[in-house]
Amino acid sequence: MNLALAIFQALRKNPFRNLVTDFSRAEPIALNRLFILSLSLLLSIRLKEINDSRVGLALPPGIAGIIGTLGVIFAGKIPVNLNLTVGQSSMLSSMRKANINLVITAEKVRTKFPDFPWPDSWIDLAEFIKDSKSRKITFFRTLCELFFFPRFAFRRFGLNQISNNREEAVLLFTSGSSSQPKGVVLSDENLLSNCRQIRDLGLFDEKMVILGNLPLFHSFGLTVGTFFPILHGLRIVSAPSPLDYKNSLRAIREGKVEVLLGTPTFLKGYVRKGTPNDFESIKYVVAGAEKSPIELMKLWEDQFGCEYLEGYGLTETSPGLSFNLPGNGKKEGSVGRLMKGVECRTTNPENGSILEDGKTGILCFRGPNVFRGYLDDEEKNKEAFSEDGWFITGDLGRIDAKGFLFIEGRLSRFSKIGGEMVPHQSIEDRIHEIMEVDIAIDRFCAVVGIDDKAKGEKLVLLSSIPLEKKDLQEKLTKGGMPNLWIPKQIVQIEEIPFLGTGKLDLGNLVKLAKAENEKI
Repeated sequence: MNLALAIFQALRKNPFRNLVTDFSRAEPIALNRLFILSLSLLLSIRLKEINDSRVGLALPPGIAGIIGTLGVIFAGKIPVNLNLTVGQSSMLSSMRKANINLVITAEKVRTKFPDFPWPDSWIDLAEFIKDSKSRKITFFRTLCELFFFPRFAFRRFGLNQISNNREEAVLLFTSGSSSQPKGVVLSDENLLSNCRQIRDLGLFDEKMVILGNLPLFHSFGLTVGTFFPILHGLRIVSAPSPLDYKNSLRAIREGKVEVLLGTPTFLKGYVRKGTPNDFESIKYVVAGAEKSPIELMKLWEDQFGCEYLEGYGLTETSPGLSFNLPGNGKKEGSVGRLMKGVECRTTNPENGSILEDGKTGILCFRGPNVFRGYLDDEEKNKEAFSEDGWFITGDLGRIDAKGFLFIEGRLSRFSKIGGEMVPHQSIEDRIHEIMEVDIAIDRFCAVVGIDDKAKGEKLVLLSSIPLEKKDLQEKLTKGGMPNLWIPKQIVQIEEIPFLGTGKLDLGNLVKLAKAENEKI
């Protein structure tokens, strides 16, 4: 089985059922599964004319993003959804590494991101769709073939020539929150397995309505928000961006969304901008990509009557690894139980030895959804996998006696000071409490560690609001915080930087802290 065949069969099932309602315009556009399939296959014909194995995409979620991505897949090529929000140097590096010479986009996107390193070869998807619809005979013939003679259409579009179980079906780049983005090679098995694992949770019924506004360069948006509903019958209601709160709230309200996907950063924005009336149809809030504050979970459940379900995953795992479920399948502070077929162990951060069950250590996983390696990066691959084939995440966590996974933090979000591991996230949470700022709604500070000659590392607090160092240190001391945990330097910045995925831009934060430290 390959992704192209699985998607073809899924879209052929219930062909006239609505697949996506796109709220990117004043008047929403709705397309059924057969219509999407037809346009994607017609695009694939054009893409087969190029020699490159990978094709870049710079499109918003919704109709454009779906047709563009599926068109590349049906052409037997590898889609690479590009993050337009990263720096130009990072993007150039990613495009060179992936050997991308053609990008599918739209003139509106090119105008919005003039500094993006656009290649000379590009396809305007909006113009392609308009042109395809105007060729009424060709388009009608394709629709009829797909409905009445699917086997003939399958062969005519060359889908029978795509190999099964390809090692590379999709290429995604990591967020680059703390380093340069890495190319994550995901296979047909990785993606199809993870979609089955999500289905086997038993939470999502066919015909459920899911919000699809997460960027497609993010594995959460691509697998959970796009491939999963396509393959397993859910309907997508889309908006151009999770930061476009006006359109997203309209989509939720008018599209009667039942499953709201998001990162905690984006979910906080909905809370700030939305009203209970906007969320009347929501049954489940599905959160991932970063740890959710307990306060945010309670706010959604108490104020809006939604079931807040947090999961855990990584780009390298397609992404899902664990998930909380309603009732006994949920535990406060955890990210749920492991999905079907996923195995986990923890290792000692100091020497790599395997720890006993229940002990906190570096989380390592294996399973059908776990990738096999980074693109052309032997050094990173050696770091990422143990000798016996387990993927080493760099996250610290543990699994309790009942099988619930708890994430203690990213190893890069700890500083080793005086021989002790100091957690940045815990310090940030305590400072928000002291300043009486609701972390469920807003975030004004971040902690990073930088080199220090005396103790190896020094904690620096970056804040978007004025803070008096002595006063804050006294309050933290009175609150019982160990002296080693108290930041020794405060840097005021205009705003806390975030990546397009909703995660903290740790690389930028460290640069700001180092630059200020050099002035001292």
